[in-house]
Amino acid sequence: MFGAEPLFARSLAISETQLGPEHPDTATSLNNLAALYRSMGRYGEAEPLYARSLEIREAQLGPDHPATAQSLNNLAGLYHSMGRYVEAEPPCVRALAIWEAQLGPDHPATATSLHNLAYLYVSMGRYVEAEPLYVRSLEIEQEILPPEHPSLKLGVDNFKDLLWQMIATNQTDQLSDHPLTQSLLKELESEP
Repeated sequence: MFGAEPLFARSLAISETQLGPEHPDTATSLNNLAALYRSMGRYGEAEPLYARSLEIREAQLGPDHPATAQSLNNLAGLYHSMGRYVEAEPPCVRALAIWEAQLGPDHPATATSLHNLAYLYVSMGRYVEAEPLYVRSLEIEQEILPPEHPSLKLGVDNFKDLLWQMIATNQTDQLSDHPLTQSLLKELESEP
């Protein structure tokens, strides 16, 4: 991974020189270097790159463009990784709204965004708000992905983690009667 840094930095330098500092492809290069820094735990270096990528995409592509939503989602994910949950929520919510409006309520990007917001809410202890988001995300993914797909498995596992939290904190009475929720809850409650 460390060998990738000079390549991403060079790509960014070329984009800025050849295309200009405000070009959407420069925003992509910024995003890629930021993602590398995030994966390395270098959050302080990732944040200004994600923020600049978002600024460029909003200015060049518009505030409701799917690429802008991607930048919002990435910035929210960074804040989540940093434990800055309150700061993560607005860009996460905004990314979801853009993807729903631009790509549709049943698009894979919408499902991913629903999952990300649910995961954030679990981290914030907002379990009741997370449940319907996980349900919607999984309903979309079950329609478009094969049962053994890793994204679907991750979604189910994270939803089960939420349900375990609710069992542990005696909050299961606040869960919906949705069949997916109730079947997973029964499954978990029957485990030894």
